Order: sequence, then C-alpha cells, then structure tokens
Amino acid sequence: MRDVDWREFAERMALLARDLLAQESLDATLDRISTTAVELVEGCDEAGILDLRKGEVETLSACGDHVQESDRLQGRLGEGPCFDAARDTSGGRVYRIPDLTSPDGRWPHFSPAARSLGYGSMMGFLLYTRNDDFGALNLYAYGPGAFTAVSETAGWLFASHAAVALAGARTQEQLEHALETRHAIGEAMGILMERHGLSEPDAFGVLRRISQNHNVKLRDVARRIGGGASGADDSVPEEAPEG
Repeated sequence: MRDVDWREFAERMALLARDLLAQESLDATLDRISTTAVELVEGCDEAGILDLRKGEVETLSACGDHVQESDRLQGRLGEGPCFDAARDTSGGRVYRIPDLTSPDGRWPHFSPAARSLGYGSMMGFLLYTRNDDFGALNLYAYGPGAFTAVSETAGWLFASHAAVALAGARTQEQLEHALETRHAIGEAMGILMERHGLSEPDAFGVLRRISQNHNVKLRDVARRIGGGASGADDSVPEEAPEG
C-alpha cells in the first residue's frame, strides 16, 4: 500500500466491520478475516490466524498454501513474528520481518525455514487474548521488502477491526452454546422427573451427582440422557433417589 487513500481505506474498514459481523459462525469470521487480509493489505500474498493455547500452536484459519506449515515451524522452534505476537501481553502491536533473505538476530532458526517455504517478508499482529490463550494475525509476502511502514499501519488497523469482530463472534457462539446446554439439561431433567417421579431439584441433583461421580461435564450427561449416546440412561436409576 504505497500511496494510500486513507478515506477510501476507512470506508473499506467500515464495510469490512459490517461484513464480519454478518458472518454466520466463528469459523466463517476467521476465514473471512484471512481472505480479506490478502485482498486489503498491499503486498500480502498469504494470511492466517495462529492460536497459542497453553504453549501449543494451532492454525485457526489459513489463506495460502504454506500458512499452516509456517505456524507449525514457529510452534516447533518456539520463535517467529507471529508466535511472538501471540505471546506478547505487553501491548506490542506488531512484529515485522522486512527481509527474510537477510540474517535476523531475533529469529535465527525460523527465518531460514520461512525462506524455504517461499516467503520473503512477514508481519504478525496480536489479535486477541482469552485467559491463557493468545492469537495472532499473520501476513506473508513472497518477496522481500513487500511490507512497508504504511502496510504495517494498514495491517494494524485491519487487525483491530478483526479483533472486535472475533470478540463478537465468540460471544455469540458462547451464548448459543449456553442456550443449547440449558435446553439439554432441561430436557434431561424432564426425562428423570417422568421416569422416576422426581422433583425438579432432585432431578438436577441426579445430573450433578452423575457429572461429579463420573467426571463428565453436566451438559454431556444431559445429552446422553436425552438420547445423545446409546446406553447412557443405564447409570441413571442407580443414582436417582426414590420418588
């Protein structure tokens, strides 16, 4: 993005925000972020979202042939711009390697490995934080010097919009999951109340005891009782109080 019309860029960011919020799922939002990064940031040939969960690297989304391999390399080597961005909780907004063909003291092992994948320059942006889990937006270019200071600013603005959209998508996913869990528990309680003549508190107590005794999440117990797994009801009479 050598000569940026920032007014046009702002308009595209506004349209992007609406587009991301309109996605139907968290996965769709992640994929849209990756594909849009390639379209929007000058010099970007491939893009992806890396998740660092308790020290383990996972590629949540990838637009390009070698993004996943790059993520695996960063996780295995424990270094790289995107890996560092995902670990950075100090407020650092971006890591950039202008030229992977030149020696880089920060990532001496990853840089030559990235070159072998065909990358010439990279940027990594801290994207979100969630408990012990961190993520980064990764931008890749085939040629060295593809990302300028202007590209960095544009990428950071894009990543900021993406982070807000991801937060919203994750909240929506959690809400839908909570509603599904509540429905499953209510259905399972109804089954126990009808089969064993239990009161509502007693039925919930049965679910809770099965969950604790068998180290199974409450929602999974409820789903099994509701018919989600064959034979799951067999353990219920043994733990149910007499109605």
